[in-house]
Amino acid sequence: MGFENHTTMTAAQLEVGIAAAKRYPHAHVHKGDLIISPEAFESPGRETNLIISRFAIIDCTGSVRIGPWCNISARTRVYTHDHIHMGKTPLFETEAKYGVLWQDKTIGADVWLHDGSIVLYQVTHIPDGVVLGAGSVLTKNPGPYEIWAGAPAKKVGVRDDVDPQAIEKLLEQNGHRLPEQA
Repeated sequence: MGFENHTTMTAAQLEVGIAAAKRYPHAHVHKGDLIISPEAFESPGRETNLIISRFAIIDCTGSVRIGPWCNISARTRVYTHDHIHMGKTPLFETEAKYGVLWQDKTIGADVWLHDGSIVLYQVTHIPDGVVLGAGSVLTKNPGPYEIWAGAPAKKVGVRDDVDPQAIEKLLEQNGHRLPEQA
């Protein structure tokens, strides 16, 4: 079809996306790393096999490891920290005294986090093949190749093996088209 060179980022584009998306909101507590799998740079005919939007936010209070073939879309937020919401002391005072909770996060291969999705602190591992729908809020670890959507996100499907002919049949269907304007 000819889309091979347009579906992922060049190394320079990925560098720009990472630089804009990577944040250290609580570096005074802990400063993690953003670790990109070396496999992200090993696809023949492509500089990378990733998309990390410069409009995403990846909280690196804890470390985040991202596998190959992932798409982290615009306005997606991945959090590795949470605030301590206990007691009746003002929360800013609690944070000043104790800091924040933080933990590391692993994002497997071929994970797609669609536009505006949020991955909360509680999630520690997003396994291979997960799809998180646009605007969803992920609060727990999904299973491999599961599709989650909603707020809070729930499992809504599974990515099964598919015959290439089924994909071609889908592409042959005519979706809704606007009427021609004169």
